[in-house]
Formats: sequence, structure tokens, C-alpha cells
Amino acid sequence: MSWIPARAALALLGVQPQTLYANVSRGRIRARPDPRDPRRSLYHRADIERLAGRRTGRRSAAAVAQQAMEWGDPVLTSGISTVEHGRLWYRGCDAVELSETWILEQAAGLLWNAQGIVFGPGRRQVRVRNASLLSKALSVLAARVDVDPPSRGRALQVLVPEAIRLLEDIMAAMLGPAPEADIPVHRRMALCWQAPRAQDFLRRALVLMADHELNASTFATRVAVSTGTSLAAGLMAGLATLAGPLHGGSTLSVRELRAAAQRGGVATSLREYRARGYALPGFGHPLYPNGDPRAAALLARFKVDKVYAALCDEGIALTGEQPNIDFALVSICDTYKLPSEAPFVIFALARSVGWMAHAFEQIETGRLIRPRARYTGAAVPDGRRDQTSLVR
Repeated sequence: MSWIPARAALALLGVQPQTLYANVSRGRIRARPDPRDPRRSLYHRADIERLAGRRTGRRSAAAVAQQAMEWGDPVLTSGISTVEHGRLWYRGCDAVELSETWILEQAAGLLWNAQGIVFGPGRRQVRVRNASLLSKALSVLAARVDVDPPSRGRALQVLVPEAIRLLEDIMAAMLGPAPEADIPVHRRMALCWQAPRAQDFLRRALVLMADHELNASTFATRVAVSTGTSLAAGLMAGLATLAGPLHGGSTLSVRELRAAAQRGGVATSLREYRARGYALPGFGHPLYPNGDPRAAALLARFKVDKVYAALCDEGIALTGEQPNIDFALVSICDTYKLPSEAPFVIFALARSVGWMAHAFEQIETGRLIRPRARYTGAAVPDGRRDQTSLVR
């Protein structure tokens, strides 16, 4: 694996240093500390060359296909949500505007093309002791994977009630029994966590995070249901993918940044992150070069504690990037003193609505998602040699 210094990287890219740092922050270029001088960084040559290739000339079909899987060109059609003009849209409606008044159930109705969505208390009991909330939710889904019917060829009018029951079950696993019958999800969260002051934040966050185009967990859900498996299996695929540290688990990195700031000071901690070549967690988003509107909507409404406020100001000054939804979610949850697992629970329960919308859309296509790989292994015969010689 080849690593090069900043001067060489800038020469290959033909850009200013701030553009190089922005690409590192967005995860497009890998970086690491220079072992000879930890104050400097080295950059992954292949990442640099890939971006340099995108800047010049027409890309080959293979290059387009490869880069489409890395924040690149669209890989399948969808009418559910998109990011355009720096905004998130749910079926043509601005998600930020919807979050001003809507609740998650209304967002589900829009994304599912269904009416009157209500989530009840759930029917399945979780018997896994001393387990994380993620483990409990996965256990509930696992029990249904080989029991529920395959999704292929089924109509929306039977899929929607099944999706409601699935979401009710994972809500019960993550939030416990509903304290009241048929209450909105955000109020149920506030009651469960004994945080009435956080109720409006929870309502807005759930709507804003209900879907986000073709992210990793959504793609995993679509791939699963494209095989004809049950909705439970598709939801399980999405939830398992969300748990990764580069997706829903990235909220943990924001907390680690806060802990470092409390130990060593905000400005010092952030400079050390950057000096080591690390992307600053909670800042920047590849789809929102001018800032994540979901985060902006939440941070404009709710104050965060002094440490997070300082991290926000210093992070913007240092990177030129705005805080993203991970930063907003964690900082507001911690300010309201919600449970440590609250950011992931909010993310998971909100995004489950989007996963089911994409599952319905994929089932309707009746197509299997099966990409090809760009093979880079050992050379294979060109087809003109005598194949019998290979058997000996």
C-alpha cells in the first residue's frame, strides 16, 4: 500500500490544501500520520489517483461502475427520497419543512404511499437478558426471518400491515412496553426515557432521519428483499448494517471526540485529530457540501451544552465543514441527558420506516440486485488455450 506526502498529493490532484483536507474529512481519501513526523500526514496514493482520474477526461464504464458505489453516480432508480440542491426531499417534499409539524407516522404514510399509519405496543416479548438494545431488536427479527412469508410477489396492501407489526416489535424491544396505547413514537420515547422536555426534538429528529436515499443500510435492505426473502430479513439486514462504525455507529466517534475535548481542551484535541490525519467525526457530509440541512434544522432549534458548542465552533473553524446529523443527534441527546443508546435507537427506529419504503419499491420491481465485481486476482486463461491442460 503506497502512501505519499501532502506535496505529492496536491501535485497529482492539482488542488489547494483545503480541498485535500475536505476530501479526507469526507472519507474520499485515506490519511495516516507520517511515522517520521507525527505532525504531518501521508495520503493513500490509490485514493489520490482515483480522484485525479475523475477530474480528467471521460471515465470508462468500469470506472463509472466502481465509483458509483462510493458516493458516485446513481446505481438504481427510486421515487422515495433524494438529495438535490443541498436539501433532502421525501417524494418531492422538503424533509426539513415536514419536520416542523409532522410526526414519524405521517412520514411513514408519505414514504409508504399508505394512509393512517399507527404503531401499537408490539406483540412479541424479548427474553434476551443483559443484552444491548440492538441485540434485542435483532433477536426479535431473527425469530421471524424463517417464519414470515417471502416478500416476492406480494401486494402493498398486505405488506404494509406486516411492516407495521415488525416496527412495533422492534420498538418494543428497544423502548420496552408502551406506557399508553397508540401514542406517537416520539412521545413514547420521551415517556420511556423520562425526558418530557426532549419530546419536540425527538419528533423532529425522527422525521428528518426517516430516509436518506440509497445509503449503506438501505442498499442492504434492498439487496436482501430483492432475493424474495421476508420483510423481517430485509429489516434485519438494514439494522445490522446500520450498526457499523461508518454508519449509525459513527455517533460513538462524536462522543469519543467530546471525551477527548474534556480531557485535553477543545482546540488542542481537534488540532491533534487533524495532525494525525484523522477525519473529524461529526463534520462534513459528501452529499451536502454547504452543510447538512438536517443538522442545521436541529441545532437552530435546540441548544447544546458548552463542550459541544465549543466543539461545533472550533470544528467549523478548523475544517471549514459544518456539523452533520451525527453531531446534532449526539450533542442534543447528551444535552437532554438521554440514555447512551438513544442516538442509535432514534436513528434505527426512524430509518426502519425508510427501509420498509425501499423494500416495498424493490419488491414491486421483481428484480434481483446482483452487481458484477471488477476482478483483480490472479490471471485467468483467455479462452484460447487447451482447457484440458489446466486439469492435469
